[in-house]
Amino acid sequence: MPQFASPTRDELALLEPLDRLGPADIVLVATEAQAEDAWKVLSGCSVLGFDTESKPTFFRDQVSEGPHVVQLSTLDKAWVFQLFDARCREVVAALLEAEHITKVGFGLAGDHTQIRRTLGVEPRNVLDLNVVFRKKGYAKEIGVRGAVAVLFNRRFMKSKKATTSNWANRQLSESQLVYAANDAWAAALVFDALDLPSGRAREH
Repeated sequence: MPQFASPTRDELALLEPLDRLGPADIVLVATEAQAEDAWKVLSGCSVLGFDTESKPTFFRDQVSEGPHVVQLSTLDKAWVFQLFDARCREVVAALLEAEHITKVGFGLAGDHTQIRRTLGVEPRNVLDLNVVFRKKGYAKEIGVRGAVAVLFNRRFMKSKKATTSNWANRQLSESQLVYAANDAWAAALVFDALDLPSGRAREH
């Protein structure tokens, strides 16, 4: 099998930015009522982009208490769940356990560990897109930025400030919501472009 190199940082910098979801396309889910509305839509989906965010840790051997946020996305809208409310946690857990929904994302091993600890469930039917690209000949983990560059010839914008922000805050900023939503949305976009079957995913 031929080996392909992931795009370098310099190569990514030359690309035009990818258009992303804006605030109008993002639903914050923080209450029981919002969780019920989200369940009505998301439980009927066959594929969802998936990612999580956690409050950063700052000390060696410090254990993260996350995830504090779970993102799920279709091709045109994303839901950002905060996990303070019991019903929000129940809905997220049910969606992650749902066999009929393929959850797709990048570098999900850490997310699985935190989900098991925080929500007490085992995510099912989850596809790590890094595995897909590795099977296509990319030796290293390509990540969402590399995948977007390869498939769309565009640069996926990620804010370092948002990455290291406090995701445990009860009031998330607009920049946090946009960052979180687009991580999940980009995974859904990449999966759609790969034209993979949306049946049961076995690569975790």
